[in-house]
Amino acid sequence: MEFDEVRGVLLPLHDSIGSKSSSHKENRDDWNAKVKEFLNERNEINRHVKELINEVQAQKAIRDEINQKVKELKDARAERSEHLKKVREVLRAKLEEQREGPGEQTRRRRGPPPSKIREDMERLEMSHMTGRFSGGERAFIKKMKELSEALKEATEAQRGGGMRELKDSVREAERLQEDAHKSVEKAVTRAQEAHELMVELSDEVDRLREKANGAHNSLTKSKREADSLHRQYIVSLRCIHSIQDMVKAMDLREKKEDGADGEEKVELTDLMTRLMSGEDLSTDDLMALRRN
Repeated sequence: MEFDEVRGVLLPLHDSIGSKSSSHKENRDDWNAKVKEFLNERNEINRHVKELINEVQAQKAIRDEINQKVKELKDARAERSEHLKKVREVLRAKLEEQREGPGEQTRRRRGPPPSKIREDMERLEMSHMTGRFSGGERAFIKKMKELSEALKEATEAQRGGGMRELKDSVREAERLQEDAHKSVEKAVTRAQEAHELMVELSDEVDRLREKANGAHNSLTKSKREADSLHRQYIVSLRCIHSIQDMVKAMDLREKKEDGADGEEKVELTDLMTRLMSGEDLSTDDLMALRRN
């Protein structure tokens, strides 16, 4: 086959492969841009996920702390409820006493009034101070104690059995119990809010992780496509330069040139050998092959 016939086959093939090579290069660059885009998206999502996880942990700590406080407040409320129960029982007993018959009330109230008992206590004390009390120190103390107990009972009977104090005690116990209950409710609400926020953040973390996985899958696919197109681009370059090498070899043989052209041929052949062996060429080497 004549060289012209060979050129007639090689040159159209050179142009066709050159067109495909340019297409491969453009598509490879497009996929590489997508690789960078998906990489940035994945990294940004993962950064946000890390921040949300830290916030979830912070809300969990807040919730656990408030739950501990709720437990303490419930214990305090239980104590105040028990106290309220006791003072109500005392008040109820007093009310039952007041509802008893007149005879029973009369028997319970029988005895001197408080004023009379105070007078007796004053006379006894004066007698003891002036030395007119003949019973001795122990007898004096015993008598004063009896009069003091009698004064206390008479005073309570005169006030209606201490009803006012009991009612005040009940109202105070009710107030304390209500305050404790409100504190519990407030703490429970805060704990629930912290828990709901924690759950909401956890759901957002799951959603973003799924999105990050999608970006990572797209990144992997884009890189695979870019690598495949890059390999095709390298193969097409090798084919192009092989054709160019053969055409130039034919030209050299026809013209029987040597010297500088021979040196150029050796350099070109060396570059093609390195390229075909799979060795990475520099940008200058690739440009030299394109020029030649």
